[in-house]
Amino acid sequence: MSSQDSNPAKGLFARMLRRTIAADIVQGVIAGCILAFIAATLIIAAEARSVYTTVNGWSTTLQAGKPANSILLRAAMAEVLPAANVAEEAVYWTTAVDSTGQNLNGQHDYVLHFPSGGLPPNDAFWSLTMTDANGVLAANPANRYSLGDRSGLVSNADGSIDITIQNTAPAGREANWLPAPAGGFMLWLRAYQPGQSVLDGEYQVPPVVEVQ
Repeated sequence: MSSQDSNPAKGLFARMLRRTIAADIVQGVIAGCILAFIAATLIIAAEARSVYTTVNGWSTTLQAGKPANSILLRAAMAEVLPAANVAEEAVYWTTAVDSTGQNLNGQHDYVLHFPSGGLPPNDAFWSLTMTDANGVLAANPANRYSLGDRSGLVSNADGSIDITIQNTAPAGREANWLPAPAGGFMLWLRAYQPGQSVLDGEYQVPPVVEVQ
């Protein structure tokens, strides 16, 4: 007869100890997985921020899709720009602020002024898309969600182009109007087969300026 059989209390304690050790191991594995997930999320977010440059409120990166990208950088790009093209095919800019750093909001009126010859250089086309603050296309009475080089934009006398960004239609300037939702919103600018000045990081998108 074993000592545990002769001492029920000792046998019960041994069984409880085994169960406690097993539970501790399982809880430790779960806690480790959670901490690893949180750490990986923070590291990926930091990596994504590190490859973006912001000028005039517009943020962009030229690192998406490169074969030489590290695993960490690939994870970061998959998080912020899933299925993005390499820069030679398309470059993307996004902004949620105006020229003073204030969040874009449909309660205000804005203008995006491209000087003559200052539209995004490209060998294919460019487009400017409006979304709400969550990145979702915002419904509007005009059923217009983007403008671009195929939208029949009207130039000013000096060859520059003003894109009007506001919630209500601007009288006499509807051709260049990009409707904004009533609340916060974001803008997404894309240039397909961008010009060399874009790929070299020399081209700068003008700021979005609030109309006073």
